[in-house]
Amino acid sequence: MRGSLSALLAGALLAGLGHGLAPSPALAITSAAAPTAGVRTSAHPQWQPNTSYTAGTRVSYGGKEYECLQSHTSLTGWEPSSTPALWKSLGDSGGGTDTAAPSAPAGLRATGTTSSSVSLAWNASTDDVGVTGYVMYRDGAQIATTTGTSHTVGGLSPSSAYTFTVRARDAVGNVSPASEALTATTGSGGGGTAPGTTPAAINGRLKVCGVKLCNQYGKPVQLRGMSSHGLQWYSQCLTDGSLDALATDWNSDVLRISLYVQEGGYETDPRRYTDRVHQLIEMATARGMYALVDWHQLTPGDPHHNLARAKTFFTEIAQRHRGKTNLLYDIANEPNGVSWARIKSYAEQLIPVIRAQDPATPILVGTHGWGSLGISDGRDETDVIGNPVQATNIMYTFHFYAASHGQEYLNALDRASDRIPVFVTEFGTQEASGDGPNNFTRTQQYLDLMAAKKISWVNWNFSDDERSGAVFKAGVCGNNGPWTGTASLKPAGVWIRDRIRTPDSFPTA
Repeated sequence: MRGSLSALLAGALLAGLGHGLAPSPALAITSAAAPTAGVRTSAHPQWQPNTSYTAGTRVSYGGKEYECLQSHTSLTGWEPSSTPALWKSLGDSGGGTDTAAPSAPAGLRATGTTSSSVSLAWNASTDDVGVTGYVMYRDGAQIATTTGTSHTVGGLSPSSAYTFTVRARDAVGNVSPASEALTATTGSGGGGTAPGTTPAAINGRLKVCGVKLCNQYGKPVQLRGMSSHGLQWYSQCLTDGSLDALATDWNSDVLRISLYVQEGGYETDPRRYTDRVHQLIEMATARGMYALVDWHQLTPGDPHHNLARAKTFFTEIAQRHRGKTNLLYDIANEPNGVSWARIKSYAEQLIPVIRAQDPATPILVGTHGWGSLGISDGRDETDVIGNPVQATNIMYTFHFYAASHGQEYLNALDRASDRIPVFVTEFGTQEASGDGPNNFTRTQQYLDLMAAKKISWVNWNFSDDERSGAVFKAGVCGNNGPWTGTASLKPAGVWIRDRIRTPDSFPTA
């Protein structure tokens, strides 16, 4: 939620006025460029930024033909060659074809085994046009294909070793070299198939059941974990070492990946930030944590301002990762200055786009008044209860900062969670600025309520920002740790780590 100090002060002023306000940058329409020497002229018009395209439209870009897959308004950074969710390559402008194969998948690893299955994950390949899928091999024979970067191979024998490889392919059928081979051995199966040992392995794909979040056994569960700070500022705090510590020293169930849209984030370089989210999803998956993908809109407060961007981003994320069972999508961080009806309209336009790619992952919808169920706007949860989003397998989000949000907010969370499914996707022990003195007593009241009602929560934030709400002391991320123990932690970090570390209670069938 919180940005740089200057952005924070500006946000506080806007909050005092009752709404977030930021002008949209002017969009300049550019003229078609003359064909570059050596590039054959196309029968289709050149792709242009800031132009409306409908599905089926064909354009030329970089000497290749593309066909639009999804209606959208183009932006700089969304060129056809870098947005396979929006454009399909048709080959060279002069009638040639793409002959460059994708890179070999790297980092093939086993993320879990049972007596009859092996779960695999790998890092995404790259391609000059775009990777469309992966082919899996067991002991040299093709066994499956997937569009994601993980797969569970079933039907295996107990106590047996199997060797796996993966190849990537692109839209025209070029196939990459094989990944490095991985040999994995299934369990003995003497006592039957036991649940995994990580949160994601034990609980599997989550779903909303009534007003609760339930695991693969249909049992209500509570996830507890940490949120990153903005990737544009504190990406260096998310390393193999820090996430190893989060998973095994903190015993976190979930990592919230906070992708700011403005404030120097996604809109400045969609390809770079989308790729970083892909990477962090894989890193969380490899460690058995859930990955909560946070579309961190903040200013402007109306999520409709970023609807086209959200459709593009979530289409690609959902398409690539729909095979995973450890995801959650948060489609609007903190709507502000807008009515609940306006947020509902946004959600009902974006959710079908996600569901076209991923029909099963739970989707979280931000509520009005900076995620306060409307309390910060002088409203309350009845706005949502009386006019819910018309979609299934969704939850509503609630944010609080304990030193600023007292009994009125706690009571609203208590009431709302009896009527609608709620996930606390952000909270702090400090003031709403993410800074100032900690109120651990009030925070514990919230945590006790959430434990009793199995309301999942994520704390802000896993960085070394100068504010009291960042868990690490200044300079820890730049020095690459140390990540484990408490020596590197501020008081809020020590306090929240202790509460995440307490044993989970995940019921199984």
